[in-house]
Amino acid sequence: MAIANLGRVRIVLVQTAGPRNLGSVARVMKNMGLDDLWLVDPQCDPQDPEARAMAVHARELLEQVRIVPHLTDALRDCQRAIATVGRVPEAPSVTLPEEGLAWLLAVSQGAIVFGPEDRGLSNGELQYCQRILQIPTTKSYPSLNLAQAVGICAYTLRRLVLDADVPPSDRPLLSGPLRPNLPSKMAGDLLESYPLEHSTIAEREAAYTQLEDLLLRIGFLYPHTRFQRMQKVRHLFERSHLTSAEVTFLRGILRQMNWALSAAPSASIETERS
Repeated sequence: MAIANLGRVRIVLVQTAGPRNLGSVARVMKNMGLDDLWLVDPQCDPQDPEARAMAVHARELLEQVRIVPHLTDALRDCQRAIATVGRVPEAPSVTLPEEGLAWLLAVSQGAIVFGPEDRGLSNGELQYCQRILQIPTTKSYPSLNLAQAVGICAYTLRRLVLDADVPPSDRPLLSGPLRPNLPSKMAGDLLESYPLEHSTIAEREAAYTQLEDLLLRIGFLYPHTRFQRMQKVRHLFERSHLTSAEVTFLRGILRQMNWALSAAPSASIETERS
């Protein structure tokens, strides 16, 4: 059994401003066998001469790039998305590249999301990604150029795929003391588990929106704290790895609860039960 082809991993750039960065991203993607590039509200033209010059022999990636207005549009058909950030928030979902990208490769369509060069991803954008990837740079100078960050992730993905697909005896260039055991163990685990049956981000987002409306309606959520509390709800459900059928089942429950609230008299349900 072969693991996911690298073509099933999407690179998503949010509000990229520098054409030279964009061209460099296209070049390193082609170096590592990635070809699915999406731009969310780009601040530069993919056909800018500087972008094409930096892409060198990867100009076709700039020509076939998908441009969408919102991050949710770029992630609709993905089952999982992992965000890269410069400053890592305090969150249980932060992983190193090997672990995070092995997790991404376990589904049939995943995405790595990179934020704008000047500010990174906002909290509102991060909520659509189920994990956060931290590249372990030195504390004295932690910031990475956009193309460098994409290159590190693309290389790590390729290593995972090579380690999983090629027997140790057939990969002398990847063997020996320079190759850590961790990626190869993760890649082996992928062979056992791929592909996971998993709902898409769009399916789960629709359920979260429906659930949020219901929780606001019953007073469990309040408008001024809804974002923070819904983050906890999202983390709870994301750990469950919901399938499409399970999301449909959950949404049916939520619809019935909404109907019951609408059909009930103005007195509270709790009062009626008592």
